Amino acid sequence: MIVQPLSMITPATVDVIEALMADLNARWGLEIIKAAGRPLGTGYLVLDRLERSGWVLSTWEPDSARKGPRRRLYRLKGDALPAARRLVAKHATARQPIGQSLPQPGV
Repeated sequence: MIVQPLSMITPATVDVIEALMADLNARWGLEIIKAAGRPLGTGYLVLDRLERSGWVLSTWEPDSARKGPRRRLYRLKGDALPAARRLVAKHATARQPIGQSLPQPGV
């Protein structure tokens, strides 16, 4: 699937993309969501939206000796990485607290 422009970019979207960019290997969805600091419901909705837009690939964890249900693994697609970097850079300046963007004189 070709990477499509995202129709909705929320702070949660940016946080999840940053978490995906921090480690480009396939990772468990819960691990990504915790790294993004977002609630489960929000995080999984963002991952689903990113996958439908072609930014993320997901696979089921191979059967293993681990107890419990199989995990869904997600990774940022290589061709989505440039767009992800631009998106995070664009929104990084908007997320800085007031007074943090410029050094304070005399401090």
